[in-house]
Amino acid sequence: MKLIARIGQHFTESAQLKLQAIDRIAEPLAAAAERMVKCLMADGKILSCGNGGSAADAQHFSSELLNRFERERPGLAAMALTTDASTLTSIANDYDYEQVFAKQVLALGQPGDVLLAISSSGHSRNVLRAIDAAHEREMDVVALTGKGGGRMAELLQGGDIDICAPGDSTARIQEIHLLAIHCLCDGIDCLLLGAE
Repeated sequence: MKLIARIGQHFTESAQLKLQAIDRIAEPLAAAAERMVKCLMADGKILSCGNGGSAADAQHFSSELLNRFERERPGLAAMALTTDASTLTSIANDYDYEQVFAKQVLALGQPGDVLLAISSSGHSRNVLRAIDAAHEREMDVVALTGKGGGRMAELLQGGDIDICAPGDSTARIQEIHLLAIHCLCDGIDCLLLGAE
């Protein structure tokens, strides 16, 4: 297969899977945006975490809230737990890599805050521990998953929300996750500022 045809196949697969995902994730995305706005309006904050590409997604989400998305507004309280190398390495060294997010959630999270937990497989052990920690701190969890939700889906409790991207390809799941993050940011702005 020529490279140009292969590139075209990636675009086609991505577009088709995104269209298939609408019916499955639009409702949980709307519910998650509403939950996050409720948290922010009560002076709460949104913590986010993930590994690799999901760490980048966690940072992308928090930057869109702290700075702005597509409209001017005051910054919103959001924090990615993936950015502080000294904290991450000290926890991993002194305890275990599985604790790198959980210890931060226990220290920074408050009842009513929201944890955005991101894992394309739904099996990331340090994200699973972060969900446990969030529940211990009486926080709501919004899980951004794929591949059926994995172990993360099993940990979610009654008030939590699972946004599970369809498909088995990690790349395609991550592409849907990025669109979902933009939908969350837009939904939050829409609920706070009104539709443009």
